[in-house]
Amino acid sequence: MLVVDDQELFRRGLTMLLGVESGIEVVGEAGDGVEGTALAETAAPDVVLLDIRMPKRSGIEACVAIKETVPSAKIIMLTVSDEEADLYEAVKSGASGYLLKDSSIDEVAQAVRVVADGQSLISPSMAVKLIDEFKQMTRPARDNVPGLRLTERELEVLSQVAKGLNNRDIAKFLYISENTVKNHIRNILEKLQLHSRMEAVMYAVREKLLELP
Repeated sequence: MLVVDDQELFRRGLTMLLGVESGIEVVGEAGDGVEGTALAETAAPDVVLLDIRMPKRSGIEACVAIKETVPSAKIIMLTVSDEEADLYEAVKSGASGYLLKDSSIDEVAQAVRVVADGQSLISPSMAVKLIDEFKQMTRPARDNVPGLRLTERELEVLSQVAKGLNNRDIAKFLYISENTVKNHIRNILEKLQLHSRMEAVMYAVREKLLELP
């Protein structure tokens, strides 16, 4: 994994602490968005921890650039901001996770493992904020997907994703296996022609496929 943050003390500390975590290898660190993007291209990390507020190139801009050059990289935004707009921009830019900097090292390490496994990691409270942001948006044109239909079970899975649940918790809630949840999510993304779980939630809310409080 790669750590990109302009605060050197925080970045070094995070790198050292994550470096001793089981199953996590830190392949590099960078102090700004431009350096982080270049390093991601050469190191091709599985996961990138990316600060939103950075000089030269913001974390959002770096996220977009990294996803273009290293599509397989999973991005976790690690920031002091819990603003809805930042959260929405992060998801729209291809981020798979969003954590606040007051998270514990155990929470960050778990986030890295979860995201590396292909899941999204956004806390339930922030997922609620994200849904509220989506509700305010206008319905997008999806003329290239005529007659799109998700099954009842796929909508059930998607509604749990919208609440911030991970695959394991969704499996327990719906009394199905974790592999079945993964298959449903893969099918949902293929049908919607989208790339991430939260993008699928955004689409479903806009199209009124999900009735959320």
